[in-house]
Amino acid sequence: MAARLHPVPGPLEIVDLRRLTARDLEPLLEEECSSWLGELAWDFQKSADLVRRFVDMRALNGSALFAGGQLIGYMYWVLEEDKGLIGDLYVRRSARSEDRDNALIQAALEPMMLAPQIRRIESQLMMIPFDQRRTVPHAGCVSTFARNFMRIDLTRAALGRGHVRRPMYAEKWHDHYSDAAAHLIAAAYDGHIDSRINDQYRTPAGARRFLHNIVQFPGCGTFYRPASFAAFDALSAKMVGVSLASIVSAGVGHITQICVAPSARGTGTGHELLRQSLTTLREMGCHSATLTVTAANEDAVRLYERVGFSTLRQFSAYVWEGF
Repeated sequence: MAARLHPVPGPLEIVDLRRLTARDLEPLLEEECSSWLGELAWDFQKSADLVRRFVDMRALNGSALFAGGQLIGYMYWVLEEDKGLIGDLYVRRSARSEDRDNALIQAALEPMMLAPQIRRIESQLMMIPFDQRRTVPHAGCVSTFARNFMRIDLTRAALGRGHVRRPMYAEKWHDHYSDAAAHLIAAAYDGHIDSRINDQYRTPAGARRFLHNIVQFPGCGTFYRPASFAAFDALSAKMVGVSLASIVSAGVGHITQICVAPSARGTGTGHELLRQSLTTLREMGCHSATLTVTAANEDAVRLYERVGFSTLRQFSAYVWEGF
């Protein structure tokens, strides 16, 4: 990593994020927004605005990292019932190193692991490249997963119709589909590797929270209803698939969720839903679109590559259990 060529010297110091103000963090947040836009074509400003707001309210659990008296990084974490989440972690480009990332990860893990109700901690850190040789704190109870960040050039993609081998029809997303979609997601991810990474996929209740988060909050961009679809079996009218989309920056869309019911796998339903979402994004002025997928999910990766996606980078997803 080129960023390691010019390290900031000096001893490391971890400081409670509640001792800082948004003004203290501003240069770091500005660089983080620049990194997300430059590396991922993703506008991080709305997420940064939430950080600013909650830091000034002294309501964000997390830590800041100083080296030689200079602020070089920060992270925050949240608790959800019996689970902890490292919500974000960023270290300045000129100061990045595995040790410094790990200092912030350790500062997040310690208080969450001490909370008696917490049984599991998750994190998907898009600014930390995946490397099998990389070590992280509490390695004895962590599982590490490679996630692909993929992109498609919508100005060149053919987006031709495939062969749907099951009578179905697609409808534009409506919020009253949420309950059926939650049950669909839980069924689609039963026993799937992604349910090991995100336990919200394991139950309809968890999937409802997941859907609420992507519709209401900016973590996956601004939810975009015109390019979000639900598929239904033409005979039973039962929901058999969803493809949900957001806008992550000017001219760039993102597929936040795509899945099909076990009974509809291999029928071309997923391909058709994805095609409709991408076609709508292009018609609405997007020149590219992105998505993330677990690298081990080879069938999905092959589908996306056939449509025209290519992998720009791999990042790390972590799950700590049994601590």
